Amino acid sequence: MTPAAENASRLRSWWGWGYQDAQPDDAECLALGALLPGTLARPLPVPRVADLAVGRPAVTPPPSLARLVSDDPGDRAAHAMGKAYRDIARALRGRPGRIPDLVARPTGDREVADLLDWAGAHEVAVVPFGGGSSVVGGVEYRGDAHRAVLSLDLTPMDRVLEVDPVGRSALIQAGALGPVLEDQLRPHGLTLRHFPQSFEFSTLGGWLATRAGGHYATGRTRIDDFAQSLRVVTPAGTSASWRLPASGAGPSPDRLFLGSEGTLGIITEAWMRVQERPRHKASAALAFTDFRRALDAVRAIAQTDLAPANCRLLDPGEALFSGASKDGTSVLVLGFESATGPVDDRLAAAVELARDHGGRVRADTSGGGAVGAWRSAFLRMPYLRDGLARMGAVVETFETAATWDRIPALIDAVRAEVGAAARTATGQPATVNCRLTHVYPDGAAPYFTVAVAGRPGDEVAVWDEIKAAATDVLHRHRATITHHHAVGRDHRPGYDRQRPEPFALALRAAKGALDPHGILNPGVLLD
Repeated sequence: MTPAAENASRLRSWWGWGYQDAQPDDAECLALGALLPGTLARPLPVPRVADLAVGRPAVTPPPSLARLVSDDPGDRAAHAMGKAYRDIARALRGRPGRIPDLVARPTGDREVADLLDWAGAHEVAVVPFGGGSSVVGGVEYRGDAHRAVLSLDLTPMDRVLEVDPVGRSALIQAGALGPVLEDQLRPHGLTLRHFPQSFEFSTLGGWLATRAGGHYATGRTRIDDFAQSLRVVTPAGTSASWRLPASGAGPSPDRLFLGSEGTLGIITEAWMRVQERPRHKASAALAFTDFRRALDAVRAIAQTDLAPANCRLLDPGEALFSGASKDGTSVLVLGFESATGPVDDRLAAAVELARDHGGRVRADTSGGGAVGAWRSAFLRMPYLRDGLARMGAVVETFETAATWDRIPALIDAVRAEVGAAARTATGQPATVNCRLTHVYPDGAAPYFTVAVAGRPGDEVAVWDEIKAAATDVLHRHRATITHHHAVGRDHRPGYDRQRPEPFALALRAAKGALDPHGILNPGVLLD
């Protein structure tokens, strides 16, 4: 049985990450809470849709579209928000925000266009929805409370329509979840090789619309690198770019829609560059007593042509939390893979570079040990976040990218200033951990985790205070507001400060031309 088929019968959590049966039980929540001073004495109850005030829909679709639309309260609640900490905390307190009036599930371009035509004629806000894994407020509506809202769920459009083995490309519908599209590519011996942490619960269209980053640390790290051409349905018509290996014909039409987060159009399918499935793999973990020297080691590796698939540096706190290290050392997880030949020599060369900067090879890295512990923790981490949230803790992440000359000072400033903001907001000791998720010859992407006991009933406000401090630090150090989580509604203040005003002017003009009624994901990227 394929992974997608195996999970098809499992129930998704409407309020938290992933599957209901994988959520921590009360006993695990209590154990997690014991690790963080000041948390609740017992976990908050798992929220129920029956306890929400889900009103009657404010709008009715025409008979021609009724078969595509659901007004079921549970369905609507599950489409009300994404899976950021803010979303989890609001759901636990019975305040999920604006619940959409309707959920539509089109099966093709024509139906998408018909839904947009109807929404435009009735000024219905349309919020595109893939797997619902957004952690930046990208799939919820925060506008006029009197405006009707339609959640446009693309997941029925989930097929690999065509495979070109000669050009190693595949035409894939945008609603395909990660396991679904990989199951369809597997018989061809091919893979898209894009594995974000949300892989099970996010779609190709979501990856493209948010310029998602995958698991791999170097080389093709972002979904942009795999996109060959896009088909996008907009209120002004359908945009279908040519399938080409490269082109210098003016500004790229695909670049306009990559990262547009459903504000300019609905991505319905894409030709994607695929590759042979890897057959050769090797990994190792190295411990460092000096985090600065570990940063130098990662930079040295990134500036070679070794191209590790994984080059993830965990600071001591992150290494402890993941189980990769318990002795206060930082851990560098290295991994190599190839479809064509052994990778042991490349791993050995990277290990030698790390040793030159004070790294010590750990002896417990063959499939288990530090590498296995990190891999397991990586997949389990969002569930643990939900368990801590039930204990009243504020546990959230944010990521960024900066050039190497700014990285050390940036990390130090985030640890100090964001930690201080968390302590000020709660009166409790706070933890701020860091790991590098993606590395480039000219810079890296630090990923931070913040954990602190919240103010009971006021956890969202606490996080908003911490997030404001983090945004200010990133801006001062000229670090991007987001490396791979998109902008959504939560990152808008930072995005508005980062983007050049002439570009904002051009983006507003494109929005006006493609979405004249302003129905597509209002409040994302633009007012």
